[in-house]
Amino acid sequence: MEFLPTSIPGAFVIEPRVFDDDRGFFLETYHAGKFAQAGVDAAFVQDNHSHSRKGVLRGLHYQIEQPQGKLIRVVAGEIYDVAVDLRRSSDAFGRWTGVVLSAENRRMLYVPPGCAHGFYVTSDRADVNYKCTDLYAPQHERTLRWNDPDIGIEWPLDGEPVLSQNDREGVPFADAERYP
Repeated sequence: MEFLPTSIPGAFVIEPRVFDDDRGFFLETYHAGKFAQAGVDAAFVQDNHSHSRKGVLRGLHYQIEQPQGKLIRVVAGEIYDVAVDLRRSSDAFGRWTGVVLSAENRRMLYVPPGCAHGFYVTSDRADVNYKCTDLYAPQHERTLRWNDPDIGIEWPLDGEPVLSQNDREGVPFADAERYP
């Protein structure tokens, strides 16, 4: 596995070592020792699977208490995956990073606790699996406005995104609850 740092401290694009042959392929999606060597000391407690159609934008979500680190990978299709740093103590506070994740490129993104996370589906459909370092706590969930000009995320939109009611009501960065 190769851990490629992003502009957000603690967030990494992970390129797994893939063994391809005429039977198919094999790759490790998680290895605690390799993650620890890269500085990611995460204990995952919940796995999630999301299925979405083209044009769906999910996010930007975070939990103000019980913050979740997330290891995201796409098993079918393609997404544009984004993290926004909400840690006031971070040198990257208020900045975002984005990466294309797909079944074809087999890349993963680790988003550390203290960041908002979201993605936009660029293929006809996408299946996204992600591991979380803390349990989902709906009472602590917050949503950052996906298109806030103060953040300036450059989403690769193809028309108006399909949003949930919750995501349509996201708060601007200026009003968002933040981490220390």
